[in-house]
Amino acid sequence: MRVLGVDPGTIRMGFGVVDDGGETPSAIDFGAITASERSPIGERLLLLYQRLNEIVRRYHPEVLAVEQPFINKNPRSALAIGRAQAVAILVAAANGVAVHEYTPAQVKQRVASYGASSKEQVQEMVRLQLGLTEVPEPDDAADALAIALCHIGETRFGQLVERQAKG
Repeated sequence: MRVLGVDPGTIRMGFGVVDDGGETPSAIDFGAITASERSPIGERLLLLYQRLNEIVRRYHPEVLAVEQPFINKNPRSALAIGRAQAVAILVAAANGVAVHEYTPAQVKQRVASYGASSKEQVQEMVRLQLGLTEVPEPDDAADALAIALCHIGETRFGQLVERQAKG
């Protein structure tokens, strides 16, 4: 299974392509799509759509896993992240790719085994789980890889539960 993890943002959107074909997942590609913060929101969203669409067409993921916005004290930030999340969902739908959404706590729990893990702990676990020599840069790319790993972990867990139920 090939998973495209997306860390949504309207200025920088992280992406990470991960294959789960064996014992351990492997990173295929990762990085960030960057838009100028001075550009109008419509232009930024279009750029994100076009670049993410290119990534989907290049790597043909079976699943796009995207982080849900975390609503805290800054509703404007949550709205911007929600817009970028919608772009990712639209790209997936336009390309016939399944979409799964995860909260930040779900990602932390699945990747670092603790729902309140620090950003640094999650990034180090991404590095270890993917056998990378360094923590992926920028942070948005590491977050996107974590989201992809979260989906792989959830899928493996679901398969295990299903096998146990069958007996």
